[in-house]
Amino acid sequence: MSWRVRVVHTTGYRYRSVVTQSYNEVRVTPRSDRKQNLVVSRVETTPATRQYRYTDYWGTAVTSFDLRAPHTQLKIVGASVVETSGEVEPIRTGSWADLREENLVDRYTELLEPTKYVPKDRELAAVARGLRKGKTPGDAVLDASQWVHERLKYQPGTTGVHSSAVDAYAAGEGVCQDYAHVTLVLLRAMGIPARYVSGYLHTKPDGEPKETVRGESHAWIEAWTGGWWGYDPTNAVRVGPRHVWVALGRDYADVTPLKGIYSGGDATALEVTVDITRLA
Repeated sequence: MSWRVRVVHTTGYRYRSVVTQSYNEVRVTPRSDRKQNLVVSRVETTPATRQYRYTDYWGTAVTSFDLRAPHTQLKIVGASVVETSGEVEPIRTGSWADLREENLVDRYTELLEPTKYVPKDRELAAVARGLRKGKTPGDAVLDASQWVHERLKYQPGTTGVHSSAVDAYAAGEGVCQDYAHVTLVLLRAMGIPARYVSGYLHTKPDGEPKETVRGESHAWIEAWTGGWWGYDPTNAVRVGPRHVWVALGRDYADVTPLKGIYSGGDATALEVTVDITRLA
């Protein structure tokens, strides 16, 4: 069953002193592909700015803008309506021999290699070997995701945006970003191409139409086991109508919702809210 969902993602900054100029990139526009249909989307800023839109290397819609007028506050609102799809079924058609095929390894090399957030780790590699044994690639993805779900405790504040999968594993705690990163370490150690997905999650599985809930930015993984499919290790559930896909990449660094540079005083406040309404 599909949903029609409205997402309003608001980010606000205040600065200690006047900012004279800033340059920014925003990744908050949901994807429009076989998994979901983007009906309408806009990004608005206060103060108003001239915007540029492009698609990045990973196929993510990016809104960039620069602000050269002096300002002490900046507000960015991304608003979208999107039709999501039903639950994603695991794909089990790929074998371990398929994953070792030279052309496939060459095609997905970037999604098999370690990164800053998804580094190699001997202990996690040993876990990956144990989880892989006797399993098909598709089932290994499910088992790895379940293992991470059980191993980590969901605890905001333990890790930060700069924490790697190894940091979260050592702490035994983290948030959705960390669950995704640790899962990616395991899958890549198995030789399964895997990527980081950012988006939004409606927090009520039985959400009623017209009801607005305080949602959240969310992260999960996609793996290639004969085709691409997603799974949410934080909640140990299949990706479904409550998940709104936004960006893909190797790790969090490729999908950061807002990043940029500015000249001026330190930011004294950062407000981020995500309001999600199931329309139908």
